[in-house]
Amino acid sequence: MNHFTTLHDMVAQQAPAATAMMAPSGVPLTYGAMNQLIAQTTAALNAMGIGRGDRVGIVLPNCPEMATAFVAVASACTAAPLNMAYRADEFEFYLSDLKAKALIVAAGSETPALAVAAKLGVAVIVLKALPEQGAGNFALNSTQSGVAASPGPAQPDDVALILHTSGTTSRPKIVPLSHRNVCASARNISHTLQLTSADRELHVMPLFHIHGLIAGVLAPMAVGSMIFCTPGFNALKFFGWMKECRPTWYTAVPTMHQTILARAANNMDVIEANPLRFIRSSSSSMPPQVIAELEKVFKTPLIESYGMTEAAHQMASSPLPPGKRIPGSVGIAAGPEVAIMDVNATLLAVGEVGEIVIRGENVTLGYENNDKANAENFTNGWFRTGDQGTMTADGYVTLTGRLKEIINRGGEKISPREVDEVLMDHPAVAQVVTFGMPHDKLGEEVAAAVVLHDGKTATEQEIRAFVATKLADFKIPRKILIMAEIPKGATGKLQRIGLAQKLGLTA
Repeated sequence: MNHFTTLHDMVAQQAPAATAMMAPSGVPLTYGAMNQLIAQTTAALNAMGIGRGDRVGIVLPNCPEMATAFVAVASACTAAPLNMAYRADEFEFYLSDLKAKALIVAAGSETPALAVAAKLGVAVIVLKALPEQGAGNFALNSTQSGVAASPGPAQPDDVALILHTSGTTSRPKIVPLSHRNVCASARNISHTLQLTSADRELHVMPLFHIHGLIAGVLAPMAVGSMIFCTPGFNALKFFGWMKECRPTWYTAVPTMHQTILARAANNMDVIEANPLRFIRSSSSSMPPQVIAELEKVFKTPLIESYGMTEAAHQMASSPLPPGKRIPGSVGIAAGPEVAIMDVNATLLAVGEVGEIVIRGENVTLGYENNDKANAENFTNGWFRTGDQGTMTADGYVTLTGRLKEIINRGGEKISPREVDEVLMDHPAVAQVVTFGMPHDKLGEEVAAAVVLHDGKTATEQEIRAFVATKLADFKIPRKILIMAEIPKGATGKLQRIGLAQKLGLTA
């Protein structure tokens, strides 16, 4: 496989006539056209005074332009894709925290990010899709002009992508990923999946998450294969897209796989006419029963992978056949080195339980402006994942629990602290603890235990409605327990982990 250390080099190395991007009933965009789009985008941003090291927020729906804009913008400056579903308060936090120099939105967009950009003095760049010139082709327009301090194509150690990770104990942390990091990860994933230019991926993952960006966009591009980019996951349209795309694979989170499975019986003709080479799952753990059922229905292996933002996605993965797949295990190291470490920074022997640690070219060099988090998360060159697990003699990793309190709702990672802070703004709320409760389809759902101020009243519905004005839907607690007091741990501290069981909230 070709070696590349920047995204623009990665695209430039592919066969110019091969299709890079496709969309439902769209026109193919070739790698040659993608290469040209990167050059045009770099020139356009430079003419707006934006260059290497400057941060640009991207707020676009899931669409081919979101995928191509991520690659093209990152090739000129630093791309910061943001979730379209955020409310104004969330956009204000992210755009300020990123120190965004500009914000890219679609022509005609009514996102609350526009008013926030005006308030913060962030330049707005309008992206006009040019689908007739190929899926994902676009032009950028802005009233802003200037001279970029560092123009031209990005270099290997420039930051390509910035994402926030959900901090458990504090505000979300900024994870900068360099071109070297994301290129290493793209190569790791394409190697694990044995991707070639003949593969075709049906892309259904969100394009503001590490999973969709790296496994869904960069891994196929690393080998010059085709990405069929949909408007996001839709169970009703999945099999129609499958028929049109004729994919060899797709990657998704367990909740999506379960929804696809629920509709598979009525679509066996499509499944049989389009045999997949494999199916990939990541972002949260897959119940072994669902793995068995998917493999039976699609007659293909399900490859489970273990990833996180700080690793530019993939850390471990089950191998393709003839390698063995062990249900319940997240597989073997798939790119970075993986080890198990105890609290004293000693690497543990086979079978011992400890914290999963990683190191390698795909791992971020550290959180931005956060010495405390870097001191806690990096030990002797190893990054501590916050996950607890064991490893067998032949390198198979099994997760046994989480040291972190992050709520993993079907692959969406939610910081309980962030929800706490919003709940505490409610005038009737005196004390709160947000925690994850088991859910049969999502793995975990958001719950909160609340103590009200003396003499104040509020219902669960009123509190939820209040939270809904400040947080994206997926972060809103599905269950709010109004209690006289919140159970505490042995040390008198409020403990999120294990609270669901203590309160009898089981799936």
